[in-house]
Amino acid sequence: MGLPSKLKKLMVYNDGVGYFGETAEVTVPKLARTFEDYKGGGFDGAVGIDLGGEPIEFEWKIGGMLEHAYRQFGATSINAVQLRFVGSYQDDNTGRTKTVDITVRGRHQEIDPGNAKAGDDTEQTVKTRCAYYKLMVDGETLIEKDELNMVFVVNGVDLMAQHRANLGI
Repeated sequence: MGLPSKLKKLMVYNDGVGYFGETAEVTVPKLARTFEDYKGGGFDGAVGIDLGGEPIEFEWKIGGMLEHAYRQFGATSINAVQLRFVGSYQDDNTGRTKTVDITVRGRHQEIDPGNAKAGDDTEQTVKTRCAYYKLMVDGETLIEKDELNMVFVVNGVDLMAQHRANLGI
């Protein structure tokens, strides 16, 4: 019998500042590629031509008032803010845990302060548009995307290396 690993604990860091006990929820960045349909002569159906990645967004919710994110809002540098999500996942069948570590750099696109009512729980949502993304599981890098430096590593292979060489970069 197998059981899926479940997220048991999580932590968010904003430029090294940890939000232990304050992080309510994280929307882990979706990875997506833009495909264009192409149906060449003799093809029975269209195939998808990969035209590159879609924007990466990191959305996170935090309880209370988060002044730090407001101070970062409007940053002029495209990679001004570094965020890090660390999750501890556990397989209840074996008891084994694993660390999922996602680091992004970008700038805040949106800060939603939510509803404010005295005596009620308050929660702010921050959406950060990313120029850099790195996914590690138990210390092993699975994916790294650095848009500004034309780097796209999947499972140890830089898929942009030959393109950079072709362009003389």
